[in-house]
Amino acid sequence: MTIRVLLADDQALIRAGFRALLEHTEDIVVVGEAADGDQAVRLAASTRADVILMDIRMPGVDGLEATRRIADSEDLAGVRVLILTTFESDDYVYEALRAGAAGFVVKDTEPADLVQAVRIVAAGDALLSPGVTRRLIADIAARARPDRVVTDYRLDRLTDREREVLALVGRGLSNDEIAGSLFLSPFTAKTHVSRIMTKLAARDRAQLVVIAYETGLVTVGSGSDTAQQAAGVRRESRP
Repeated sequence: MTIRVLLADDQALIRAGFRALLEHTEDIVVVGEAADGDQAVRLAASTRADVILMDIRMPGVDGLEATRRIADSEDLAGVRVLILTTFESDDYVYEALRAGAAGFVVKDTEPADLVQAVRIVAAGDALLSPGVTRRLIADIAARARPDRVVTDYRLDRLTDREREVLALVGRGLSNDEIAGSLFLSPFTAKTHVSRIMTKLAARDRAQLVVIAYETGLVTVGSGSDTAQQAAGVRRESRP
């Protein structure tokens, strides 16, 4: 399957660099370029892009608002947004995840990692690029929502095991890592994650991370033991 990618960045040189990189792959084609968020939303509809590489800081409608419009549009339900950021100077990544972005990569990420990130996002299982560590997502959460605990996500819909899995998703663990941590099969871990997404009406794993932080299920710097305590359950030897 060919992955259709739209580039949204106000710097033409950056767009040209990404185009050159992505079009050297066999399974990715760049279907358009946008210089601002408004144009990105319009081109998302007309090009039927699968993935949008979206810069946050653009004139007029920025990447954050464009991401929100795309996520809120039923007609663009299949479009996945991968945020581009310089990270060190960018305080909006967490808000982008809340707005519906599938994940993010830093602009100076390795070429192979960027290509892989696009493929992961297109497959519907994105969260973070290899260049962004789990500790950084915790730092983003701390800066964006330092004292807020949201209670309207209805975690009471989840079983104890699902709350435990959600806590581990919030810490950035993959399905395989969750399986190893909880002595589950990878398939069972994946099933739990899928059920959690359905129960909480989450668009993807990125939003599960947001929910885990905003409900206080995961806190900054929480390790494995802390995450287990936050889930409020005792680990079972077998499911």
